[in-house]
Amino acid sequence: MPNLLITGSNGQVGREFKRLSSEFKKGFSYHFTDREELDITDEQAIQDFMAQHAIDIVINCAAYTAVDKAEEEETLATKINAEAAGFLAKACHENNEFLIQLSTDYVYDNHANRAMVETDACQPKSVYAKTKLEGERLVQSFTDRHIIIRTSWVYSTFGNNFVKTMVRLGQERDALRIIFDQVGTPTYARDLARAILQIIRQDNYLSNPGIYNYSNEGVTSWYDFALAIFAWQDIDCIVTPILSSSYPTAASRPHYSVLDKSKFTTTFGFSIPHWQDSLWACLDEGV
Repeated sequence: MPNLLITGSNGQVGREFKRLSSEFKKGFSYHFTDREELDITDEQAIQDFMAQHAIDIVINCAAYTAVDKAEEEETLATKINAEAAGFLAKACHENNEFLIQLSTDYVYDNHANRAMVETDACQPKSVYAKTKLEGERLVQSFTDRHIIIRTSWVYSTFGNNFVKTMVRLGQERDALRIIFDQVGTPTYARDLARAILQIIRQDNYLSNPGIYNYSNEGVTSWYDFALAIFAWQDIDCIVTPILSSSYPTAASRPHYSVLDKSKFTTTFGFSIPHWQDSLWACLDEGV
């Protein structure tokens, strides 16, 4: 029975792990932590927790994700996204445990207008992206027993995300202006959490360490994503497409970040839902 530690359990992906724990309870044991239960920026606290609970697999969902704010809080973002990931990896190495680290599409160079593969060059352009890539590299330097999953445009019924923001603003306003020249693929946090638990359940993660892309299938822009949300929710709101240059932000964001998932699907042998199907499933629950 794998004994799992899920950090950042009050975040979007972490809370989906909590929900799925009833579906994946046979053969699994869970420890859900957030900052109150385990400060992952404290190396000794990590060592003590793992020893006390005999952890087998760590799934690190904890992250500093305020992309624009990170430009002003680089030290804090580095501490959470990079240094803490290193502490977890080091502890996993010392205790012969396995680490699943969540990362981001933002680490890629993103200049090629084609789906990104795991071997593509990385050239992060924001503090958030740089700290996430540094976290990846610390994980790789401390332990071979790891899987790094790069994902994109995460949303769920929990927390703050694009889907929930669009539903709220669409109901409050008559018109919105949404960026159309940033293209990628949304990821339903529940699909990501379920995929990770399926990997663990089929027990071939140990023989397949490395970096993997994961998002839902398909391609869209933020503008088209908003239109799909409004259509499903019957929200009557005029949406005007705008260029990124018309909506400047503190942090740079990639214009094309579609992820190629063929390595993931080939290695682990199961299909990934299309983003529209997953969006409908999420909205059906109510946001």
